[in-house]
Amino acid sequence: MNHISKQREIEFLFLKSALTLNNPFNSTEDILNWVKKRNDQVNVSIKRIAFDEMNNWSLDRQNGSVVHSSNKFFSIQGLEINTNYGQRKFWDQPIINQPEIGYLGFITKVYNGILYFLIQTKIEPGNVNYVQLSPTIQATKSNYTKVHGGKTPNYLDYFVNATSEEILVDQLQSEQGARFFKKRNRNIIIKVNKDIKPLEDFRWLTLGQIKFLMGKDNIINMDTRTVISGISFGDYSAKTIDFYNIMNGDKSSIGYKMLRSALVQDKSLFSFNQIIYWLTAKKVKYDLSINKKSIMNLKHWKVTDRVIEHIDNRFFRVIGVNVEIGNREVSSWDQPLIEPCDKGICAFIIKDIDGIIHFLVQAKLEAGNFDVLELAPTVQCSSAYSKNSKEKERIPFLDIVLNKSNKVIFDTYQSEEGGRFYREQNRNIIVEVSDTFSNEVPENFTWLTLNQLKKFIVFNNYVNIQARSLISAITYLN
Repeated sequence: MNHISKQREIEFLFLKSALTLNNPFNSTEDILNWVKKRNDQVNVSIKRIAFDEMNNWSLDRQNGSVVHSSNKFFSIQGLEINTNYGQRKFWDQPIINQPEIGYLGFITKVYNGILYFLIQTKIEPGNVNYVQLSPTIQATKSNYTKVHGGKTPNYLDYFVNATSEEILVDQLQSEQGARFFKKRNRNIIIKVNKDIKPLEDFRWLTLGQIKFLMGKDNIINMDTRTVISGISFGDYSAKTIDFYNIMNGDKSSIGYKMLRSALVQDKSLFSFNQIIYWLTAKKVKYDLSINKKSIMNLKHWKVTDRVIEHIDNRFFRVIGVNVEIGNREVSSWDQPLIEPCDKGICAFIIKDIDGIIHFLVQAKLEAGNFDVLELAPTVQCSSAYSKNSKEKERIPFLDIVLNKSNKVIFDTYQSEEGGRFYREQNRNIIVEVSDTFSNEVPENFTWLTLNQLKKFIVFNNYVNIQARSLISAITYLN
């Protein structure tokens, strides 16, 4: 089989799985009951403690950072930022520095022609409901090299020893640019032929089931969302899609329109090259100057024995916690966590332009971005902005997203990564606007099809994690 034929086969397997809800191994209802049961059973204790009370962690006042005794895992450091982007030209902040590249990965296997994903119920200290559905493996380098002295993550060998024939997806993807400093993880999906018996906390699900479960609040964790966002179903002409009528059913349904936007490569408002030129011009236009700074000397933040927080009680705070969890590699430990001051709003405005759904995307600068700007949702902000009319006006299109007269395609709360963030939730919204909404948008915004967005995800560090989270939630079955 040549390379093109193999790639088409992989894309077809992903697409069939995305269009499949019927699972003879685990029904969707079974999975929801399983998550609820695990949450009811789990014994989790999270206690806030002073930084000096944390075992193996300390607030290093001399060097101005929060660090682990091994100098592994991650640290909390200070940054000073200068830019010519947006309304805030200068600020300082704490940020997570975690230079390690970890594994976020799925094992998949074909049963009766359908591709299944091996998913686990994983407990994280910062999760809203503790247990969420995670990829087969979710481990930093410090985890899988056992710096903590715990157990080796389950199924690690399958990823370490994966052959090129087994790898279906393999990408380096960014994390939250406002929270992490140039952090990336290896997002990987492998397909195995040998029989694998799922361990106690693991089950087989179709891609369609995973996407369906994203319609529920805080069931699918952030790491699952980022991995599956990188899945492509291939590139086709609009005529080919229309001729083969790949989805039998209502062509006016949003599911059909979304799938057409994901597959069609030759019917977009702007060509892929035009989008590249637009983004390149923005990266040249905007400067991002970063200087490391002692946390003790941050102008807009105060440091106490128990918290690092903004002087106006905005954005987020750094806290210390003691964690006790039953089924983790290590059952008890201390660590710092990032606690948000408010819920977030992450939203795409979509519009049918010449018969293809387009997404209104912004080029967004954040302090920890790997390459200055990343493609972000139309709106990405704290919910605090929606509560204040003057603040609300500062966020382009926020009023459109929150206007109840528009057609809401998707609206749920999704948690951020519970290993670093304490009960952080974003309201994930997709809103469809009518033909009267102008195609002319501010210079930092543009229109992309879902096919174009998925291409940018493949190229790494182009699409931010908030946008990838929303993209992963798109289902083609409604």
